[in-house]
Amino acid sequence: MLEYSYDTRLVLASLAVALMAGFTGLSLLQGASRLSAPRRKLVVSMAAICLGGGIWSMHFVAMLGMRLPIAFYYDALVTLISALVAILIVGLALLLLHFGKRSPGRIALAGGIIGLGIPAMHYIGMSGMQICRPVYSLGGIAFAVAASVALSVSAVALAYSRRGSRNIVLGTVGFGLAVFAVHFIAMQGTGFVSQEVGETEMTWMSNEFLAFGVTLTVFVISGAFLLTGVSFSQADQAAEPAPETARAPEPVAEPAPAAPLAQPAEPRAATAVRVPYEKDGRTRFVAPEQIAAVRAEGHYTMLYVGEDKFFCPWSITETASRLPEEVFLRTHRSYLVNRAFVTGFERRKDSGVCYFDNVRSLPKVPVSRSRLPEVREILGI
Repeated sequence: MLEYSYDTRLVLASLAVALMAGFTGLSLLQGASRLSAPRRKLVVSMAAICLGGGIWSMHFVAMLGMRLPIAFYYDALVTLISALVAILIVGLALLLLHFGKRSPGRIALAGGIIGLGIPAMHYIGMSGMQICRPVYSLGGIAFAVAASVALSVSAVALAYSRRGSRNIVLGTVGFGLAVFAVHFIAMQGTGFVSQEVGETEMTWMSNEFLAFGVTLTVFVISGAFLLTGVSFSQADQAAEPAPETARAPEPVAEPAPAAPLAQPAEPRAATAVRVPYEKDGRTRFVAPEQIAAVRAEGHYTMLYVGEDKFFCPWSITETASRLPEEVFLRTHRSYLVNRAFVTGFERRKDSGVCYFDNVRSLPKVPVSRSRLPEVREILGI
């Protein structure tokens, strides 16, 4: 067996590539399930290219850092196939997550698919090596696949347990570490031997040529990472409630009636603004007095109207600033409620819950500890 070593700088660079690709892909997917089907397909495709391309790039950045006592090359077609396999397998997992009802089982299945895709890409890419041939142990392959599945399921669970900024960051770390760890776990079970030179040298790629392609791919990933990072930080800042509204006292209102739309004195103020939402590829509008509650969904919001819930392109802060204060109440940093729809309230130690008996799409909403006194005062309790 040939001895080999690694350039530490390229090893660290490979980890950075995996993290950037993970962040870019997961940021693109935030709120994707609420988009129209054509736009969702486009976003999922872009994310699959970012995540799958990140798996491929991380592998070959690390391979560029590997030092062997003999020169070695790569089969161009096999190298291309390894990239396409990574993108297609990740794309399949994302389709499961963003088309159809998301459940713990689906999340685990999607993570398992990605977990199989990472070693598949690795071993296909390794099979393209020429002059220097990789040799594997069965135990090494089994351990790499098992570790990949476990780490990938954990990463997807972190990213999709809830769809907030914190989960994207946690999912990024999980994805990056999964791709990085699986590569080097697989390499621990791999040896190298020299082989006879065949007659197909014209299809081979040198490390220099491969470095050119990998550098170009990493450049695109880095650019996408910077763009999503800017929008991510701005949206995260926008999602914070404005300080002046966090403790602003509301005028004492009469207790909310049990039936929706039971405050006839306020429709003129409520209908001054129409709230946009997306449905069937079209932007539609709903009057504020028909909305029972608004929930933050990443950079966007969800509107709860009767039995339906709709995707709204406004952030929670923008929604709070546009909707009439005399109708909507901030119960939590992620929730706005129409007090006309509140049919009950429950105190739970230092927090609370507002109930909506007539809203099937959202039966209850949490009340945070910091907003509990304000909510009780406005509800007259």
